[in-house]
Parts: sequence; structure tokens; C-alpha cells
Amino acid sequence: MRTIKIGIVGLGNCASALVQGIYYYRGKARHEAFGLLHWEIAGYRPFDIEVVAAFDVDARKVGKEVSEAILAPPNCTKVFCERIPQTGVAVRMGALLDGISAHMRSYDEAQTFVPAELPEPSKDQVVRVLKEAGTEILLNYLPVGSERATRFYAQCALDAGCAFVNNIPVFIASDPRWASRFEERGIPIIGDDIKAQLGATITHRTLVELFKKRGVKLERTYQLNTGGNTDFLNMLNRARLASKKKSKTEAVQAVAANRLADSEIHVGPSDYVPWQKDNKVCFIRMEGTLFGDVPMNLELRLSVEDSPNSAGVAIDAIRCARLALDRHQGGVLYGPAGYFCKHPPRQYPDEEAYRLTEAFIKGTFLESMPAESPDVSASAAEEKREAAG
Repeated sequence: MRTIKIGIVGLGNCASALVQGIYYYRGKARHEAFGLLHWEIAGYRPFDIEVVAAFDVDARKVGKEVSEAILAPPNCTKVFCERIPQTGVAVRMGALLDGISAHMRSYDEAQTFVPAELPEPSKDQVVRVLKEAGTEILLNYLPVGSERATRFYAQCALDAGCAFVNNIPVFIASDPRWASRFEERGIPIIGDDIKAQLGATITHRTLVELFKKRGVKLERTYQLNTGGNTDFLNMLNRARLASKKKSKTEAVQAVAANRLADSEIHVGPSDYVPWQKDNKVCFIRMEGTLFGDVPMNLELRLSVEDSPNSAGVAIDAIRCARLALDRHQGGVLYGPAGYFCKHPPRQYPDEEAYRLTEAFIKGTFLESMPAESPDVSASAAEEKREAAG
């Protein structure tokens, strides 16, 4: 079995957990490999993934070997794999654009951003690196709110012929215009905004579906999240938070029996607590009525290590993207996107998304559905502003 050659944009905590996971499962047998959605997908195992290209803009990572960069500050996720061999890949200077919020540059407490004093690459230069490295799949791990930077790398993936896995809530796969570009080029895409293995969104969705199946009327709900990694610090800039809040809210609304009024639902990151580091704490409250309109409420507290929680899903998304490449299948992978992401082009109940993903893996269902989304997305508005100068 050939390796799956990936490129990574953004060597933060999520990338660190992903790379650690690739080596953590190496040497393990199927019966002792816990924590995975799938041990094997079409013959590809977690350790069949190889990092061949990486981009960042932090001086503490640029120029470093990938195995060193994923452990460099300000990364703070749990180190669960002590033996990470040298990959032979150095982190290259990436395109900054809007990838770093202005407030991150001056937040001394966490030393969150140390800009690398190097020229930023052009699109053609990034494409050349991807091609020369033999990159098959490009993963986007940029900070939330990186609209222009995400579109830059999505175009690089198209030009280099790489599949694209968009792990953040900038709408590419769920923007019909971008989806059609990948469809026309015969290049697979999975997105947008990765849904953690057992995180706040999947837990909230499961509870909302439970209310629906048990005939409980959901009247109002909130989901509050706190964390101490750079993702939460980045989202203190409320302007960058808009797409994240929309992605998480729509993920919950999509499975409700009846759509809640905007005033009756609040879902989104709430605050940055430095000492939590990569631990995310989620608080969910749901209020509803039972038989006879008798009121009830549910409260839940969930604590997870944020980045490993997403890495287990990313490993499956990578392998599904590679499977599509093997089959010469381009465009949005609707089943995997619905199962792995919060804001896919088409929302399914989780059981249905799981069924479609399993069918995709087995090759019994090849998707050819159009991307239906009334949302033109924030990226469209930004593109218009750029065109207008």
C-alpha cells in the first residue's frame, strides 16, 4: 500500500495532534488500536499518511523540521506520542494575508505570535512546492476567520491538483462556486469546519436528535465553550468569530425538529482561559416541554483535549479524500463532508451521514449530488470587495 502524501497549512495544535497520531498508531495491531473511527479505509491505515509539505508564519516554526515545529510554542496540546521521527520536511514560510488577527501580535501573556521575517511566497511558489513534494492532499489548519488566506490555499490546491480538506469554518466546500471549481477539475474536497470525534457539536446534535425522536419540544438551548489555546485567543476578535458561530449554530439547527428562533439559541466559543491550554470545557443547556406541556431542562458539562479530538476525524477525512483520488472522483464528497464537518454543503442527520460515509468507503454509493446552499458565504462578499478594490 502506497503512503498518502499530505501538505499541512498551519502547524498549530491540531496539526501537532494529527502528526503525533500518525506515529502513535504505527506498530499497533488492529485489536489494540483504540480511539479511531476506522482502523482501515480501503486498505489505508493511520500510519500510511506521510507529511511531505508544511507551511506556517511563526518564526518558532518556519525552517524547523516538522517533528520539532509541532512541539514549538505556542502549541500546548497534550504530547501523547513521545517518539516522533524526523520527517525530512522543513516548515516553509507561508502566506500571511489575514491569517493572524492583529490582537494576537500584541498579546504578550501567551507569546502567541512571533512573525517570521521572511518574504511571503506567491501562489505559484506554493504550487511549485506542493507539486515537487508530490502532495496529494492539502489540509487547511489556519486560524478561524482566515478568509483570504483560506481561499489562497484552496486555489493553490486546485492549481497543484491536490485534494483539499478544509478543517476550519471558512466556507469553501459549502460555497457552490468553489465546489463547482473542484468538480470541474475532478479534484476531491471535504469541508467545512471539522467536527470533533466527541466534541461539543456532535454531543449537542445527538441530544437535539434525542429530543426530536422522543417527542420532546425543544424551546431554547445554549452551548458555551472555553479554552486556553490560540484558537480561543484568536476568537476573542468577534469579527473573526462570525463564521465559526454560524457553522456551529447551523450544525445544531439542522437536526432540530423545528428551527429555533435566533433569540432562543446560542452556540459558540465564549471565552479564553489561558490555564486551560488545549483543554476545552463545554456547557450545554436545553429547555423543553414533555407530555402535557410539562417543562424540563437538561444541563451537561463536557471536558476534552481539543486538538486530539479533531485529529481522529482528520485521519479519516484524509483517507476518504485519497480513496476519491484513487477512484478519479472529484468535487465535494457529500457523505464524508456531512459526517466529518459542521458546515458541509448538505446537512444530514448523523446516522444518515454515517451510513453514506460507510457506503462511500465500500464503493456502493458514489455521490453525484449538486451542492445546494442558499448561503453565498462571507468569502463571496470578500471576493466582491477585493474585485472592487
